[in-house]
Amino acid sequence: MSTITLSPAPPAPSVWAPPRLSMRWWPVFLRNLLVWRKLAIPSLVGNIAEPLMWLVAFGYGMGALVGQVKLGGVSVPYILFLASGSICMSAMNAATFEALYSAFSRMHVQRTWEGIMNAPVSLDDVVMAEMLWAAFKSLFTVTAILGVMLALGISYSPKLVVAWPVLLLTGITFSCIALIFNALAKGYDFFTYYFTLFLTPMMFLSGVFFPRDQLPSVVRVVSDWLPLTHAVEIVRPLFMDQWPAHGLLHLLALAAYAGVAFWVALALTRKRFRT
Repeated sequence: MSTITLSPAPPAPSVWAPPRLSMRWWPVFLRNLLVWRKLAIPSLVGNIAEPLMWLVAFGYGMGALVGQVKLGGVSVPYILFLASGSICMSAMNAATFEALYSAFSRMHVQRTWEGIMNAPVSLDDVVMAEMLWAAFKSLFTVTAILGVMLALGISYSPKLVVAWPVLLLTGITFSCIALIFNALAKGYDFFTYYFTLFLTPMMFLSGVFFPRDQLPSVVRVVSDWLPLTHAVEIVRPLFMDQWPAHGLLHLLALAAYAGVAFWVALALTRKRFRT
């Protein structure tokens, strides 16, 4: 009697395998856009109200006390200094909130991702769509804030056109980082650690509210490596109608953070769905 030998199933690919992406992320992105469009106005108001309050309270209130800020041998109004940093902070916060709370709701609470993957859409495409969607929302937010800044006459530099793609890259970078914590989270409370231990210190160490020259030398070294610092170092000179001194280096740093963080987020998300 002949026997049938079953070959063992091939091992599952490593979670650290390179991203397997296609254009199937686009329907997922479009789905998020259509859902968000129903609440676009309240969402926009919520995203821009807080940074504008920071700008008005600190820019005009504290700015009246501070006056001018020395920056690279040039004196600039504090409101201009703060605006150029706070718009980068707004890109960071908007992308982070979307890639944490909203993405976690779709992934874990509502299980929308599982429903999407019943169609011929891979997990890699879903994560890609979530990353780009969070970056798009951050860009939408900072565009509205930038419009208000222009209306207030804070800066009329034509070089602000260049700031727009830089802010998009900033949103991409922080959405990728946030998706790492999204993959690790067991619940919404987990995100408190991310905000308290990572985002909040970075806001104060990256030159958003005061020049980094005021920091102790050891802290300054740490600040040099923060992704928000690289964004501020590019955008602030553009507000001053100047070109960044090391713009390409800062752009490459942001792109490197985004690439590495996306790969790590994708690997951890694959691991979560396998278990």
